[in-house]
Amino acid sequence: PRHCDRSSLSVRLLLTSRSNLTFMSTENPTNQGTSQLSHKEIMVILGGLMMGMFLAALDQTIVSTALKSIVEEFDGLNHYTWVVTAYLLTSTASTLLYGKISDIYGRRVVFQFAIVTFLLGSLLAGASQNMTQLIATRAVQGLGAGGLMALTFVIIGDIVPPRDRGKYQGYFGAVWGLSSVAGPLLGGYFSDHDQILGVTGWRWIFYINIPFAIASLLITSAVLHIPKVKREHKIDYLGAVLMVAAVCLVLLSVSIYGPQNGWTDSRTVTYLVVGVITTVLFILWEKRAVEPILPLHLFKNHTFTITSLLGGVIGAGMFGAIVMLPLYFQVVKGYSATSAGLKLIPLMLGIVSTSIISGKLISKHGHYKRFPIMGTAIMTVGVLLMTRLQIDTPYWQISIYAIMVGAGLGLSMQTIVIALQNAVDFRDMGVATSSNTFFRSLGSVFGTAIFGSILTNRVVHYMASGFADLGKSNPQALDGFDSSKLAGLTNNTAVLETFPPVIKNTALEAFVNSFHIVFYAAAPVTALGFLLALMLRETPLRTSKDYAAAREEAAGETLG
Repeated sequence: PRHCDRSSLSVRLLLTSRSNLTFMSTENPTNQGTSQLSHKEIMVILGGLMMGMFLAALDQTIVSTALKSIVEEFDGLNHYTWVVTAYLLTSTASTLLYGKISDIYGRRVVFQFAIVTFLLGSLLAGASQNMTQLIATRAVQGLGAGGLMALTFVIIGDIVPPRDRGKYQGYFGAVWGLSSVAGPLLGGYFSDHDQILGVTGWRWIFYINIPFAIASLLITSAVLHIPKVKREHKIDYLGAVLMVAAVCLVLLSVSIYGPQNGWTDSRTVTYLVVGVITTVLFILWEKRAVEPILPLHLFKNHTFTITSLLGGVIGAGMFGAIVMLPLYFQVVKGYSATSAGLKLIPLMLGIVSTSIISGKLISKHGHYKRFPIMGTAIMTVGVLLMTRLQIDTPYWQISIYAIMVGAGLGLSMQTIVIALQNAVDFRDMGVATSSNTFFRSLGSVFGTAIFGSILTNRVVHYMASGFADLGKSNPQALDGFDSSKLAGLTNNTAVLETFPPVIKNTALEAFVNSFHIVFYAAAPVTALGFLLALMLRETPLRTSKDYAAAREEAAGETLG
């Protein structure tokens, strides 16, 4: 089985990994002047924002279970990786741009632009007639999704002081948790139906976005009225081009060409080298830019640097580990993609419960450093416990491990953004928070690609050694078996069901052993997050009075 298809397995990992864990928030220096809103008013605004966030989070996972039906209709198996990659590239690359542009032009108009862009992309994707059109429209969707993810919590930062913001964390944790389960379920449901209301079933994975997008647009238009303070600005066009080019080149090499063709392949190396060179050019230019896309002075802020590193590390470790869980359910346990999504409910419960609890405690006591420390520690233990997974591990035991991983995530991800918001100047809040999201997204891509490569490499190794041992201990078991079928396992694990029991068990053992290596590799990464969390400096969170005074001061500086 030396020729296992790395591309298909890596894409499955990528599909699962993009269930997005993008938690963030910030304040806005350009949209000052709002009075303190009541809880009821905030909740109305939250409704519109959560719908927007739900759209972006849902669309990262809903495609995974419908992709098979799509490529069969379009006969586009050789291009199906780009259905995922196009969305990934545009959503990640646009994150920083949305943060900076919203600092200049205001949150509401930019957020609504993201909604309209996502809505347009959804309509066009649902109407696609071939793979080329679908890939292009998925890129448009990703462009809108980048803004929905980047700006949802940015707007919350405009209207809620840091001291009170924790109590609203759980709502957004619930949105992501719901989307992580609802995505595969809805994708499976729609793709299992040939037609729904006269429309091809899989097309509804895009059309379902339309009512949510319209509702979000109407709500934000009606209630999100934040006065914008005009300011002189100069858009860093060259910096934007260099940043987008660098991100796209690096992500292509890491998420597609590396896992697909190998890390020493000429195309992989070329894209990576050019991407690194472009990154260096971007950094050099940002030092000279009048109004840079990514202000490098932010890295002089200890909290910004630590939280950015922590977000990237957690993204890499968590995505690299979590994407393996549904894959384990499908390959080893034999569950369908829809059932595997349901089995992730304990993970969702861990995220939502600890996110709500930690948020309320932060608002009550004003202390936040303890939560990412506890979170990364629990996360690391949970990942290490996953090395105990076997073919016959009972679901209740897996659920405990998943709850621990989810609990660690719920305690960590949004808390570090609250710390970031509290430490960065108002004028840089938008770009600072979008930068944190950007680094976390990069971490998730790198984690998925690296751990996916480890998995495919180890599957090849353990499959070869496992069947060599079987041939020595029980040569009769291999009599009449076509060993060429093993080479296609990473492309279609459904063929496992056609294997004789001894052959199937040997193949499953190879997968289980490979998962163990991935979890062992992910644990040191999350442990590094624990060390970074220890380095975080805790400063008092701004209260409503402090927050209002700081907003007025920032507005005065902007006008001046």
